[in-house]
Amino acid sequence: MQVIKKFLVCTLAALVASSALAQVQQAKGKATVTYQGREATADDKARATLAAQLKAVEFYYAEAGQSEAENFDAIREKIVADPDRYILETTPLAEDEAKDRKQYTVTVRVSLNVANLRNAIKSNSAVVKGGPAARSPLAFMFVSRQVDSTRIFDDRIYKREDHKANIKGDVQVSEKGSEGESFGRGQINTNASTSSKISGSMQHSASTETGGSTTRRANESTFRLLPSANLGQVFSSTFTRAGFKVSEAAMVEPYTDGQFKVATVEEDYKSGMDLKPATLASLVRGMRVAQIPYVALGTLDVGMADTDPNTGLKRVAVSVNAKLLDISQTIPDTIASVGPVQFAGVGPTEDEARGNALKLAANNAARELTSQITNLGVR
Repeated sequence: MQVIKKFLVCTLAALVASSALAQVQQAKGKATVTYQGREATADDKARATLAAQLKAVEFYYAEAGQSEAENFDAIREKIVADPDRYILETTPLAEDEAKDRKQYTVTVRVSLNVANLRNAIKSNSAVVKGGPAARSPLAFMFVSRQVDSTRIFDDRIYKREDHKANIKGDVQVSEKGSEGESFGRGQINTNASTSSKISGSMQHSASTETGGSTTRRANESTFRLLPSANLGQVFSSTFTRAGFKVSEAAMVEPYTDGQFKVATVEEDYKSGMDLKPATLASLVRGMRVAQIPYVALGTLDVGMADTDPNTGLKRVAVSVNAKLLDISQTIPDTIASVGPVQFAGVGPTEDEARGNALKLAANNAARELTSQITNLGVR
């Protein structure tokens, strides 16, 4: 029983991983056509089915992203001319005929030959149209990394307290007196009287005012790089199929007269999200020496493993950031960019889940970059 359970888990993980890069995808489409006769003819229904198929293809590209949707517009006529090349099978799901409005509606589910669709898009690119002689050199460098340590700063708190007191006083003193003498029978009599009066008042008021501030600093993280040799094959194959002459950055380094060093780029990515200006400047100088007009750079940040609630397998998420630079200009220009966007992979172990997530992220990032430059007509 334990062996069967383990086999099922491994099989499910393999299916999940392979589905990420599947060359056949399902999509639904719905279309309505207006007819002229008393009821919809076979030709009317065929016309509605073809329109629904195109809607399904369009829906697939709309879900794939903005640049992919633009690519669909470029190959629409190819799909209309030869739908069987790109649509493997079509299953009607629902149909409705409104004779009072002379409208026929059909909903279909289609199986798309994604490989042929992507080949059609790539064949439409400026690089491929120019033939082998027009293939532009492209170098790429992508690093996989995971947070190694995070430095958390305590809040810096400043407090201030002010006290104020006012005292007012008033004292009044008044004194009255009388003195007199009287003579009689050889005697002198004297008399005197004195009266005094004192009054005073005092007022006291006090106030207290407090204030201060709290200063917070963002956490500082350092990363450790993960081996990603297999990802190089993913990026290389995707860029090659797009019509470029592809080289890994490490292969180009010896031809840059010491201007570009892979280790410097890796060191920057260990401590930050992007390259330092000096590192980027040296990369541009080095690639110009090697006559490489296009450079693709990026990071794949691996998250902590958790448990997938649906399958019970290990689950790892990868966040990808990528960009493609045109350094043939005086000022390098970012002509395509991806991210941050997150992909997740599952597997029976953390290592397998991480590997599946990295491959999925790399494949999607490379495909999105090539889709964007195809739309731009980059040569």
